[in-house]
Amino acid sequence: MLFMQGNQHPIVLIYSIIALLAALTIHEASHALVANWLGDPTPKQSGRLSLNPFAHLDPYGALMILFVGLGWGKPVMIKAENLKPGPKVGMALVAAAGPISNILLAIALVIPLRLKWFPLVDDIRIPLDFLPLGVPAVYVGIGSLFQTIVALSLALAVFNLIPLNPLDGSRLWEIVLPTKLYYLIARFELIGLFVVLGLVISDRFLGTNILIGIIGPPVDFLFRTLMGFS
Repeated sequence: MLFMQGNQHPIVLIYSIIALLAALTIHEASHALVANWLGDPTPKQSGRLSLNPFAHLDPYGALMILFVGLGWGKPVMIKAENLKPGPKVGMALVAAAGPISNILLAIALVIPLRLKWFPLVDDIRIPLDFLPLGVPAVYVGIGSLFQTIVALSLALAVFNLIPLNPLDGSRLWEIVLPTKLYYLIARFELIGLFVVLGLVISDRFLGTNILIGIIGPPVDFLFRTLMGFS
């Protein structure tokens, strides 16, 4: 899942959609890759071991992102009993792959930005006439796109670490639970989904800022640390 603010400037919206596709594709493909490594061929057989964004898009989730600011990627189907470490450990490793991949993507794109291969401007909506002297517009565009992908990748990683089903974080803390309790909690995934939806919708339409208050500070800290901002 990913939450994106609505009413954005068209250029910002385009950058956000591209960044969203990149972050979601890497996230979901990493789930599929690790599951395949651990012995479950289901993701590969279902075409999810791919960097094609359309393999990971859920049509309704994509529409929700565009019109409501809330959306999700297509869940990767996994048969936990096929995972070599066992269902609990295996699912935890598969779950961890998503957020880790987003953080690695952010680090990879920060490197050329920190090396100043692509200059940045304060506002990616800046008119071309006001670009820094001698800087090709395409360079600024690439730099701004990379910066947007970094921000959304970190947001997706932190958001998925929330310990609520069906987010990845739930699989990570469930690894310490007794087996019976693990399977009992797994039956109530739908409740966790409604809690997450409720938080996002209340933030978006009621201005409660509960979810933003949870993920905002760590995302801001990671972003500023990676980008070298004071």
